Amino acid sequence: MRQDLGSHDTDRERILRLASDVHLFSLDKYGETTAVLKKVLIVDDSPAEIKLIESLLEKEGYWPVGLNDPTRVEEAISQERPSVILLDIVMPDRNGYQVCRDLKGNAEFHAIPVIMVTSKASVSDRFWGEQQGADGYVTKPFTRDELLRAVRRFA
Repeated sequence: MRQDLGSHDTDRERILRLASDVHLFSLDKYGETTAVLKKVLIVDDSPAEIKLIESLLEKEGYWPVGLNDPTRVEEAISQERPSVILLDIVMPDRNGYQVCRDLKGNAEFHAIPVIMVTSKASVSDRFWGEQQGADGYVTKPFTRDELLRAVRRFA
């Protein structure tokens, strides 16, 4: 049976688009390679903070994507399709509370878990984060275990 080349191209494009969400890593414990959908978008205006979080997540088999411009979050989500978002609060142009509120009010993005990762540690800061729709809250400086526990809860 002859395949229609047009539909083949469409299938190929769809497969490539889906494959961009898959991070392959080896599970030494079981001796097999497993596809895992665990892309994490890190939004922070500090390149050093992004690098730190990326290195922690990579070692645990996550696929981190760093973004230091909070005005481009929706664009990054559309391109990267993350499983979870780690979001700083104190950023120029658009703070994390605004970003979270906008994401949770958007039908396309509202279901993506948002974890605030911030130096704002007061009870009122946490409360305000929850009011904006944050699903989790990690205070800087954080330990490796604190960050990973929060990510594992949603990714």
